[in-house]
Amino acid sequence: MSCRPKLSLVALAALLLAGCENSAAPFMIDGAQHAISLIREQRYFWSGEVEQSLVVSRLPKCQRRYPIAPGTTDAIQIDVFEAGSLLWAFRQGGTWYLAGTEKCLLQEWTDAPATPPGREVGSFTRVDGVLAFVPAREAGAAKP
Repeated sequence: MSCRPKLSLVALAALLLAGCENSAAPFMIDGAQHAISLIREQRYFWSGEVEQSLVVSRLPKCQRRYPIAPGTTDAIQIDVFEAGSLLWAFRQGGTWYLAGTEKCLLQEWTDAPATPPGREVGSFTRVDGVLAFVPAREAGAAKP
């Protein structure tokens, strides 16, 4: 195979992969060693579905990655609330999750109350097209 076809294949692959989302954003609880991060991975550029995971970490004790419900390429909004000591609640649409950072555990919260369990800490969302965690005070200031 000559060099020209190889370059064409590389350029085509780069174009196809350019449309895929592969991003992450941390909610830092107590610095980078104690955090919960959202990871979003779009497997196919033609798909509007994005696989999502939450990584719960409190280093050096533990770190675990958990898949959560898929999202879409159109929008992202996962709200984060305090739910107790080393316990956090995540609301993704109508689905709730509880994450405990003492042992780095996460579970779907099937019997979540009608109102959030504690104060809102912030949200995972897009800021200028980039996935980010926006603290509640900044999120509130950005709303009209």
